[in-house]
Parts: sequence; C-alpha cells; structure tokens
Amino acid sequence: MKKLLAYINSEVLVKITSLKTVSVLVKIISGILTSKAIAVFIGAEGLALIGNLRNFTSSIQSISILGLYNGAVKYIADFKEDVLKLAKVISTVFYLGFVATILMAFLCYFFAGHINDLIFPDYNDYTYVIRIFAIVLPFYALNMFSFSIMNGFAKYKNLIVINIIGQILGLSIALILIYQKRIDGALISVAIAEALIFLITLVGIINRRSLSNLIQVKQISFGFIKKLSPYSIMALFSAIILPLVFIAIRSYIIENISYKDAGFWEAMTRISKYYLMLVTSLMTLYILPRFAEIDTVKEFRKEVFSFYKAIIPIFVLGLAIIYLLRSFIVAFVFSEEFEPVEDLFIWQLLGDLVKVLSTVIAYQFLAKKMFWHYIVTEAFLVIILYVTSIYFIKLFGVEGAVIGHLVSYLMYFGMILLIFGSSLFGVVNEKVE
Repeated sequence: MKKLLAYINSEVLVKITSLKTVSVLVKIISGILTSKAIAVFIGAEGLALIGNLRNFTSSIQSISILGLYNGAVKYIADFKEDVLKLAKVISTVFYLGFVATILMAFLCYFFAGHINDLIFPDYNDYTYVIRIFAIVLPFYALNMFSFSIMNGFAKYKNLIVINIIGQILGLSIALILIYQKRIDGALISVAIAEALIFLITLVGIINRRSLSNLIQVKQISFGFIKKLSPYSIMALFSAIILPLVFIAIRSYIIENISYKDAGFWEAMTRISKYYLMLVTSLMTLYILPRFAEIDTVKEFRKEVFSFYKAIIPIFVLGLAIIYLLRSFIVAFVFSEEFEPVEDLFIWQLLGDLVKVLSTVIAYQFLAKKMFWHYIVTEAFLVIILYVTSIYFIKLFGVEGAVIGHLVSYLMYFGMILLIFGSSLFGVVNEKVE
C-alpha cells in the first residue's frame, strides 16, 4: 500500500494534477455542457437516439483501426531505436488500418439506409448522418494512427494538449450544431467529433514527417500481424460487442416503454461515465503497467489489496456524495424533464462500485495477455448484461436496466474471483498465471 501511495504522490498526482487532469476535466465539462444543450434544445427522446448513434460509431471506429492501437503503441515504444523493425510495425499497422477503414467507410456509406433502420427505430430517417460519418471515418483512423506513433515515442504532453484542444473544438461545434439544427445537429456532431481532432493532430505530427518514409507496402510483416493479433482481438471484442448490447437494450426500452425512458437511461449512463473517468484514468496510469511488470502471486495480491485500501474508500465516499446530491446533479447536467433519472442512481452507483472492484483484478488479463480468459469473461459479461437487463426491464420498466447493470457486474465479479481466487486468497508461492 505504501508503494501505491508513494506512486500516487510522486507520479500519478504529478500527471493527473497537471495536463492529464486538465484533459480529463475538459472532457467531463464538455460532456456536461453537451448534455445540457441536448436536454434544453432536444429533450430525453433525442438523447436516446444520440446514444444509439454514439454506440454505433464507437463500434465502427474500433473495427476501422482493428483494435491495433495498444499493440502499436507497445511495439513502437520497443523498436523506436531500431529503424528496420520500426518500419515493419508502422507499415503493418498503417496498411491493415487503411484497408479496414476504407472497407468500413464503403459499407457504412452504401448500406446507410439499412444501418439507419437498425439503430434508429421506426420513423426516423438519418441516413445522411451515417453517410457523413462514413466520409470522415478515414480521418479518425489517421488520427489514431498518429496518436499511436506519438504515444510510442512518449510524446505524452503533445497527446494531452491535442486532446484538450480537440475536446474544446468538438464542444464548440457540437453546441453550434445543436443550437442551429437541434436533433440533426447533435447527430452530425457525434458523427464528426472524433475525426475533427485530426485537424489538431496534423500540427502535432508535423515534426515526425520523416516517419512517412518508413511506411512502405514491402515492409508489411506477417510476423508482426501475429504479434499484434492478441491485442487486436481483445480490444475489438469489448469495443464492438458492448456498444451493440447497449443499442439493443436502448432499442428494447424504446419499443416496449418509450423514447423518454430510453433517454432517461442514457442520461444515467452519461453521468456514470463522467465520474468513472477519474477512476479509470488512475487505473490505466498505475494498475495496468504495474501488473505488466510484476510476476509473482505475492506482488499481484499486494497490489490489488493496496489499491482497494487506498482508493475504494475514497470512491465509495464519492458515490455516497453523488447519491445525496442526485437531484442537484440531474437538474444541473440536464433539466427538470429528467427528474425520473433520480430513481436510477442507487442501482447504477452500486453497479459501478462492483465494476471498479472487478476491473482492477481483470486488468491482469490485459497485462499478461491472458487471451482466452479475457474473451470468455467478456463474453459472459455482455451476454449476462443483455439477458438480465431485458429480464428486469420487463419486471420494473426502465429501472430494470440499471438493476441488470448491478446484477451482471456482481456475476462478473464472482467469475473473476473464481479465476483469481487462489492468487488472491491462497498460498503465495507460485507465479501469476
């Protein structure tokens, strides 16, 4: 625990209280302001449609870069001093991403009508929005490719500054579009938001123009494709399936209860996302790299319980404060129309607590590339999330969606504890597996 606290004092707080904190706070403030604009100018019904489009674009964006981002960052960092291997990594990632992105862009553009029918229930026709998204998709992929290079070369300051500027630019355009075009403007802003950041990224990579000479078709390496594939599949699985499950749940609420109730659930998930950003930032900065470097059960157990002792009490206190202030939070972030969201807080907050408890341990799957463990547990989570949500929605209405959230993460946590039970509670004399 002392090591974690020392790290937080010497490293994490230094990062989080500087540019990283500003980046996270700008993202949260941008989300709150956008949510407020949607509540005032569009309402709960529009928020439900926006949620479906956001989940869809998230899945397609993940497919367009084939989940290669984390793997690319790792190998670029490993080989940044080896020009030959660096050329192979960059070329492989670039051309794989190029082919996947162009394919997805064409599919989205020419099948926009069918996609519209799937993600926008009944009488809504936003085919043109999906075509706009298809046109700008390659810019998103280029942006993520550029980010992986900067991240691999440890240009963290550049990345954070670009994110901050990109968030401000995206917020400005979203607010203008929402004000002028209402629901259409909000949907267009979702379609173009991520791609807009590429305009800023161009400035950040201008000094890396020499790297373009390394991008050659002949440098594509099937060996690196094999090395990148575990990262790719693990990243793609959750990034694609989970948003699609959210679309299915939201569409079920729309069809069986109402657009408004679907908007209320979307509002609750947005609030959840805002406060979870702070915790997930800490876990990404500390837990993942720490798990990657330790190789004994004793150290693994120590890190897990140290994090629990140092962070979870603070997180629980924060959740309690959020619950007590839920009426103010709903009115501040949204409007009086969203008052029914207050009834969803208790289940969402409890579910998020269990989610954090389980995610801390589950980071071991990524740190040690425990491929099948990750795939099986994530598949279990998304299936049980959908099944429990639909079951409880039938019983309790929209409140059932957040009850399903809690129940599914309780079951997921139980599965994680079964897998790591011996490591966390057994004899500490063997290697982490």
